[in-house]
Amino acid sequence: MSAGPLRAEVGIGMVYSPRLMEDRERQHDDLGDLEEKVDELEKLTDSLDDVPEEELVETLGAAVELLAEINAGIEGRLDAAGHESREIGELLGQVDFGPFDEAMEEHEKREPTTGEPGA
Repeated sequence: MSAGPLRAEVGIGMVYSPRLMEDRERQHDDLGDLEEKVDELEKLTDSLDDVPEEELVETLGAAVELLAEINAGIEGRLDAAGHESREIGELLGQVDFGPFDEAMEEHEKREPTTGEPGA
């Protein structure tokens, strides 16, 4: 096999990657943790009116800690998404879309459209 662009082959089925499935499960768990923290923060916020003054600083400190955890979770997901996006870009850069482009050009020659939906 050459080190050139990847080419799609007719008859090749879907590729299963256990690592991708594990990543998705982990992301789902992370999202659940994030949702729990947001729910906890909402409950804390709703209870602020009933908190005695002497406990207010402690309660607000807990809210700040939750916000920091939520922010860290969001930043982590954004970093992961950026990494995945770069990986996908690198993979797509290796694919030879020539046969697909040629087939699309041939199709467009046979069935020209105006570019409007339903045309």
